[in-house]
Amino acid sequence: MNKIILFSSILALSILLSLSVDSAFAHPHHGQVMINGHTHEPRTEIIPLNAIIGLEKSTIFFHTPETNTLPWGFVEGKIANHVEGYPVIIQIFKDNDAVHFAQTNVEQDGTYEYKFRVLYSDNGFTTKIFEGDYSVKIFKVVYLNQDNLI
Repeated sequence: MNKIILFSSILALSILLSLSVDSAFAHPHHGQVMINGHTHEPRTEIIPLNAIIGLEKSTIFFHTPETNTLPWGFVEGKIANHVEGYPVIIQIFKDNDAVHFAQTNVEQDGTYEYKFRVLYSDNGFTTKIFEGDYSVKIFKVVYLNQDNLI
């Protein structure tokens, strides 16, 4: 029951945070993903939920070029200090407007992966589901201190 309440609180908090955060995470740039002539690096912050665990929020950038022919996009990663029993929440935004929400489970080794369609093609007709620049917010429940790992 406590996990349900905590997960509901985390989900509500992540939705509230996503509504209140604007493009402040887009700058400064000093990372690896090239978009519009400059690079982006993931930005991470941790929001404590209690003395032991917290919500880790990472913001990364995703770009689908106009010439894209690949049908799938991925959000994947590995969590070193994941709290078992909590999924990863993924939110995708274009120009600060929510366009896609998802959640995915975390494997025993701390890895997670979410695959989503960016291009749909059927009988010669192509529909671009994603095109351009997007910010992706990833929420993970983590232990605040490595000493708390069980």
